[in-house]
Formats: sequence, structure tokens, C-alpha cells
Amino acid sequence: MNKVYGSASEALEGVLHDGMLIAAGGFGLCGIPELLLSAIRDAGTKDMTFASNNAGVDDFGIGILLQTRQVKKMISSYVGENAEFMRQYLSGELELEFNPQGTLAERMRAGGCGIPGFYTKTGVGTVIADGKEHKDFDGETYILERGIVADLSIVKAWKADATGNLVFRKTARNFNPPAAMCGKICVVEVEEIVPTGSLDPDSIHLPGIYVHRLIQGAHEKRIEQRTTRAA
Repeated sequence: MNKVYGSASEALEGVLHDGMLIAAGGFGLCGIPELLLSAIRDAGTKDMTFASNNAGVDDFGIGILLQTRQVKKMISSYVGENAEFMRQYLSGELELEFNPQGTLAERMRAGGCGIPGFYTKTGVGTVIADGKEHKDFDGETYILERGIVADLSIVKAWKADATGNLVFRKTARNFNPPAAMCGKICVVEVEEIVPTGSLDPDSIHLPGIYVHRLIQGAHEKRIEQRTTRAA
């Protein structure tokens, strides 16, 4: 089966629909599937829910979909650096489900592994625990978190072979692997596609069994916060 497509719009053909849940990789501005997000914007898909650590910034990442009012709800950990996100949330235009970062990553991983839920101490005694099942183990209280199974995963990797085996570069190996795992369909954008068999098996971060569609393209190299001092 050929997994390589010519463009982001081609790779998303027949996949998008209004009201869908999308798991997106990335952390801050690192490892953002920017080509796929732009294609989703251009497709006009609306009322979407995104499970993603954060929403990029106003003009990059999921932020571009907030600008066009295509996102109904965010399942996120960090919501800073995005003025439009803040405006929509405070005005009641955007639903927000807060998750601790480790909990969000584990919810994605669990969904990809067929685990419907798990117990964690993180969030006990806070608003995170409101409405969730509590259970005691060995004298400690835990809350039940549900695994995430998304309609679509969109992911950014560094290298791939034609079968979809992925290698991530440095910090981009953050939420991308668990996000890729939890989607019913996983579409990946990479900087380079190499011949099948050329990747060292021990260097593969995510096996191609999770990847359904693949594109290659050029990407921006943004710096989220640049801090300098006078010489």
C-alpha cells in the first residue's frame, strides 16, 4: 500500500469532517504539523476539537484555525502565547478541557494501546478531578482518566521511509509519538523521505504500523522565545 502523497490536501482527502476530534503533535512551536494544519484551514472544516499540548501562537500552529473560528474545543495543557485563544476562551466562544501535560500524553498513548482508562494521582484535590471517578490504592487517592481515541492524528517528524517508520529530531519527539498512536487515521508530514530499509531499526522512534499517510515538505524553523542581553 502506497502511503506517500503529493501534498497535504491530497493526504487529507476524504478524512476531514465537521465536528471531528483531531490529535495534533507539537510542543510550543516545536514539532508542529504546520502543512497539515494549513490544509485543514483551507478545507474549511469546522466545529473541531483538538487534543494538543498547546495551540501554537496567533499566526502559527492551531492558532491559524482559531483565527478562522474552526475550532470548537481544545483539550490542552498550556494555553499561553496566544492572544486569540485567550480572547475566545474568556468570552465563552471556545471550550477548554485542561489536562496536566503528563496526563494528556498518557491519555493519547493509552488510546493508541487500546487502554480505555487509567488511574493517576495527578490532579487529585484540584479542579482537574471534578466529576471524575476517585479510587484508593494502598492508602492513596487516584482519579480515573480516559484514553483518547481521535478521528485523525496529524504529526510532524524529521525522517520517514516509504512504509511510515518515523524518526523525530530532538525536542520534536514530544507529543508527536503518542498523538500519532491514538488516531484512527494518522497523517504525517516529514522533512525527508528516505529509501525503505535505510533507517537503522534501533533509531526508529515510531513504527510505520501507526502511519497511514505521509507527505514531504519544507518547514519553518521558528524560535518561540528569544532572550538576549546587552554585551
